[in-house]
Amino acid sequence: MAPAGTASDALDRPHFIGIGGAGMSGVAKVLAMRGARVSGSDTKDSPIVGALRELGATVHIGHAAGNIAADATSVVVSSAIRADNLELVTARERGIPVVHRSDALAALMDGARPIAVAGTHGKTTTTSMLAVSLRTLGLDPSYVIGGDLDAPGSSARHGDGEIFVAEADESDRSFHKYAPEVAIILNVELDHHANYASMDEIYASFETFVGRIRPGGALVISADQSGARELTARVSGGEGPRVLTYGEDEGADVRVLAIEPHGLTSEVTVRLAESLGGAEITFTVSVPGRHYALNAVAALTAGAALGVPAHELAPALASYTGVKRRLQLKGTEAGVQLIDSYAHHPTEIAADLEAIRGGAGEGRVLVVFQPHLFSRTQELGTEMGEALALADASVVLDIYPAREDPVPGITSALVIDAAARHGADVTAEHDRNAVPELIAGMAKPGDLVLTMGAGDVTDLGPEILARLQSPEN
Repeated sequence: MAPAGTASDALDRPHFIGIGGAGMSGVAKVLAMRGARVSGSDTKDSPIVGALRELGATVHIGHAAGNIAADATSVVVSSAIRADNLELVTARERGIPVVHRSDALAALMDGARPIAVAGTHGKTTTTSMLAVSLRTLGLDPSYVIGGDLDAPGSSARHGDGEIFVAEADESDRSFHKYAPEVAIILNVELDHHANYASMDEIYASFETFVGRIRPGGALVISADQSGARELTARVSGGEGPRVLTYGEDEGADVRVLAIEPHGLTSEVTVRLAESLGGAEITFTVSVPGRHYALNAVAALTAGAALGVPAHELAPALASYTGVKRRLQLKGTEAGVQLIDSYAHHPTEIAADLEAIRGGAGEGRVLVVFQPHLFSRTQELGTEMGEALALADASVVLDIYPAREDPVPGITSALVIDAAARHGADVTAEHDRNAVPELIAGMAKPGDLVLTMGAGDVTDLGPEILARLQSPEN
């Protein structure tokens, strides 16, 4: 492994359980690029697994005790790996160190100038915007992103520059492991109900994260979002980090003066505080929606906090063209555009639907929505349904359980009933195989169809497009 900025010896020959996951694969990729002998396992083959193999990783499909090499120096897990996983049990029996993904990522950032991006939503987009724009400027950052970029086409990269950009996940408090030079907090809302019982717990967790910022570092935080404002009040003063706010609030250090939509892009004008140069800058964001424009402003502020000239970074942000599953155009058939959205929290659902509405013209917005997690649906199902009322029509699937066991009485009916109460045109569909035919019968030329959710609803996109293409449609 390369000597500068590498992980500890425990990561020389790591084995990743669930290596094909968005977060796990990113860490594995960077380690492989740095010369580690990476192995891992996953339940199924995928393009991500193929990319890891191209980097020299050994990837097994299926979990088995024999997948772990005799000379493995560690076994890397995420919080999604159950305690009874056969490979995890084997590692403990053999005395192989078990390393959480967050500890591995923290080790990768050691010796770099890290920017850690946190918040209930928007992390992947903002991290991606920074990674792409910094690369455009020739700064060659390393990065680990929870999604796959349209360009340069990877969720992770080992760069020769000194900056390391990474998502900081609050869901399991793993962001407490990082010590960033600059931390971004986009928003603070109650989510991940299996781990947080109240907003007070959420605030306390984010306060711990802010306390991890390196001496002399900076906190970049929204001036507009209520949870972020409350957190700012809690952490301001004393000997904490420099606080830089961004947003439309008059007192923001980077104040948004205008966001003008132009089809599926936006033109953004900001004014920087005197401490950041005092300039007024207008730049283009190449993806639609007000929330994505604000993500770009957060990225601009973080770059400025790290010393990257804002007048250089702003135009470079236009080179960001999107992340897979973040309002990603998957194709057009029979005059119908199909777009894939990872949105699964009510705020994200509403923001993406509002963004798409601006680009739909006279067409309708049709949604195939899959609720994600029983715990999230139990707490936020009503709000999900209210958000879906922004669509012209919705088809709601059964809950995608991910790592959770079913909760008695908690079904997608919570979402459907709430949407119906708000006057939405909503249909329940328990058979996902019936969805392509159903959507093909609903969609007309000029309509936009969104597959929406954090589960496997994304796999329906190609099937819907194929059905739209068929002659009988």
